[in-house]
Amino acid sequence: MQDYSEAAELCRKAADRGDAKAQHWLGLLYAQGLGVEQDYAEAVQWYRRGAAQGDADAQNALAACYVVGTGVEQDYSEAVRLYENAAMQGHALAQVGLGYMYHSGKGVIREYAEAAKWFLKAAKQGSPEAEHFLGSLYLKGEGVEQNYAKALEWFRRAADQGYAQAQYRIGNLYYVGLGVVEDDAEAAKWFLKAAEQGYAEAQYCIGLLYIEGEGVEQDVTAALAWMLKAAAQGHAEAQHWIGLMYFEGQGVGQDLAAAAGWFLMAAKQGHAEAQYCIGLRYIEGKGVKQDLAAAMGWLLKAAEQGHTDAQEALEMLSEDGY
Repeated sequence: MQDYSEAAELCRKAADRGDAKAQHWLGLLYAQGLGVEQDYAEAVQWYRRGAAQGDADAQNALAACYVVGTGVEQDYSEAVRLYENAAMQGHALAQVGLGYMYHSGKGVIREYAEAAKWFLKAAKQGSPEAEHFLGSLYLKGEGVEQNYAKALEWFRRAADQGYAQAQYRIGNLYYVGLGVVEDDAEAAKWFLKAAEQGYAEAQYCIGLLYIEGEGVEQDVTAALAWMLKAAAQGHAEAQHWIGLMYFEGQGVGQDLAAAAGWFLMAAKQGHAEAQYCIGLRYIEGKGVKQDLAAAMGWLLKAAEQGHTDAQEALEMLSEDGY
């Protein structure tokens, strides 16, 4: 902490003299609370000074603040302007940011081709995030002609740099056989790479493969361990699966109360199947105290999402006079 305090003091002296790079670094220190008390508004002020002098790092940092509304009122149009200024100077992160704005249509009219152009510029500088975005564009045919081979190529470039989302995407391509020969073992390998980096969707997917024994030897204990990791990050599908495992005693001792608890977690996130499952538990009084009003409430939520079994359960309750 002492080192950061000294760094902040040195940056401040240089920043006060008008050094744009120092102004950017001082902004970073305020944003992260390193050597100074964290103060996003103060960070923005220093970014703004550096950006006004044309410093690309400061422009990119200030743009990011405008995107999320950190230390400043959210303003997508201003973010685009700043990203563009930095991107024109060859700033890779700003090029990715500008590509994202064009892809999402925030602050500009959505233009996939323009997004692809900026992602390509950043990708040529080795940005794994840009490489992943390009892979996604080729996968969906957004702004470029759909090409699964090119999608895989860009995903691999990002994955080779350890980019977890790209590793997951490659796993998914092999699992469904999109642009490659279907290969569960290869899918499992890539899902595992991403899962080990903490990517929740990959943790859920490798968990499913362990349950089914696809591409890996069936191992419900390993499946539960990966599902728990994903669930801890709020992954609703994983939470629902854990509920099923506890309900059926699969890979763990049967525990109806635990099952109900996991179903409820997923249900509260809008997971229709979990809403149906917790609704049934309230009807049966399994793992929870029987509560037909609560059952109807959850079944209705599932039914509103088009869950046909929930709709049928509601009709049966209605016929029974509830």
